[in-house]
Amino acid sequence: MRSGVDVVTGGAGFIGSHIVDALVHSGRQVRVIDNLAVGKLSNLAQHKDNPAVTFHRADVADKPAMMELIAGAERVFHMAAMADIVPSIQNAEQYFRANVDGTFAVLEAARAAEVKKFLYTASSSCYGIPESWPTPETQPIDTRYPYALTKYLGEQLVLHWAQLYGMPVCSLRLFNVYGPRARTSGTYGAVFGVFLAQLLAGKPLTVVGDGTQTRDFTFVTDVVRAFLTAADKGTPGRVYNVGTGAPVSVNRLVELLNPPEVVYIPKRPGEPDCTMADTRRIVSELGWTPQVSFEQGVAIMMQHIDAWRDAPVWTTDSIADATADWFKYLGPSSAAQ
Repeated sequence: MRSGVDVVTGGAGFIGSHIVDALVHSGRQVRVIDNLAVGKLSNLAQHKDNPAVTFHRADVADKPAMMELIAGAERVFHMAAMADIVPSIQNAEQYFRANVDGTFAVLEAARAAEVKKFLYTASSSCYGIPESWPTPETQPIDTRYPYALTKYLGEQLVLHWAQLYGMPVCSLRLFNVYGPRARTSGTYGAVFGVFLAQLLAGKPLTVVGDGTQTRDFTFVTDVVRAFLTAADKGTPGRVYNVGTGAPVSVNRLVELLNPPEVVYIPKRPGEPDCTMADTRRIVSELGWTPQVSFEQGVAIMMQHIDAWRDAPVWTTDSIADATADWFKYLGPSSAAQ
């Protein structure tokens, strides 16, 4: 598909900026909406002088602004969201506004614009601690903290709008996305950012538990292809897992990074021992398969390691402080268990 206007909310962020790149490359005009709370204009620097890309600083929960900015668009890629576990526990209202109210405002604006496709960025965190692996889209939902809950509520809005109003929506549940432009600052979060900053600083890598836990690490360019494929061929009202189906242990990541030292910190409650996407639906219906192996992805991350030079360097003490509420609210005595 060429020409036409696409809107990318959160388009200055990690995955969103890669979506913008791919859309521009395919000949689309792109309106980027981002409040820059997390996203960075530097992620869009390559499009600075490109008339096909316009940037609009706005809050996705501002419905009048969304009505104006989405008018005339053909497709909407709704990537804007607040992420991370502990901040969602500490600031649940902020997460609800961004992830639920924001989705509602963008969805209503897209409905008014009569878009041809609405792509929602869902999270595999909605599965909580799954009952089975690989985990299919039909797995019972088990949200354990406000981030997971608000992303799932946003997905439910999107799917309900498909059912009630006939909105042409697809929801993609992403598993452990990594790649260049992943967040380099802010709260304690994804393992890649933590490890790369520690590696650059010559500090020990902090491995949670014994490191045998596995994650379905999915490279960002594979995720982008999944979105573009779903935009073209996805069945309206459908949910698709996006992962490799080939989980890798944290110890394997450590082995590839080859640090001088490793320290082990307590295993955290409410975290699954394994995340593993059942990808049969997206493979059979859309013909999408991941193309970047974990070893290739780690090599690319190492090529971009300088991006983490100014990132926070987490230590066992600072991690313990940052995750205190995690243990408090998600521990064995909590209602989450």
